[in-house]
Amino acid sequence: MEFAFSGRVIEWRGPSPYFFVPVPDEESADIREVAAMATYGWGVIPVEARIGEVAFRTSLCPKDGGYLLPLKAAVRKTHSVSAGDDVTVEMTVRLRP
Repeated sequence: MEFAFSGRVIEWRGPSPYFFVPVPDEESADIREVAAMATYGWGVIPVEARIGEVAFRTSLCPKDGGYLLPLKAAVRKTHSVSAGDDVTVEMTVRLRP
């Protein structure tokens, strides 16, 4: 499953700050339909994502019926992305064979 969407970067401040892009509702609903074929536990969904020319692998985190895309530091630093910035994401859900 492939998706393209834009979203605003949010920051979760815990012991270590984490940055995420919320997956829009429509895309989250589509992902929930195949979640059982993708998840490896705890409801996380493995994905390949791209922001600009930077591609990376991560796992979506379930949150309030939707999903959050974690942004690795290398991705944020390459594009000088911080909380409140809008980014465009290309993403592929990695289904299990």
